[in-house]
Amino acid sequence: MKKQLNHLKCEPCSGGVAAMTKNEANEYLQHVDEAWTLAEDVKYIERSFKFKNFAKTMFFVNALAHMADQQGHHPDVTFGYNYCRVVFTTHEAGGLSINDFICAKQVDQLISTV
Repeated sequence: MKKQLNHLKCEPCSGGVAAMTKNEANEYLQHVDEAWTLAEDVKYIERSFKFKNFAKTMFFVNALAHMADQQGHHPDVTFGYNYCRVVFTTHEAGGLSINDFICAKQVDQLISTV
């Protein structure tokens, strides 16, 4: 990998993007926090978070939404009182693209501020 993920920005997908292979996804997975897991079908990556209370959870969710808007790549998010689950996939590719890992790396950096 020539560039570190934290120095990259998401590229808009306009269809015709090929999904990553399992080997490619596993290579990129080595560059994000080990808490990210790859789906068995290689369609998405996910990570779960625990927080002290609802306010911390909402702070994270709002910061995540802002980052996703800036990148133009939006995750599926499930959250409640003290937890949040984040799932990245590239719908246009029908699986994973580098954008998913760029955003996962941004989430890794974001969580250190919560």
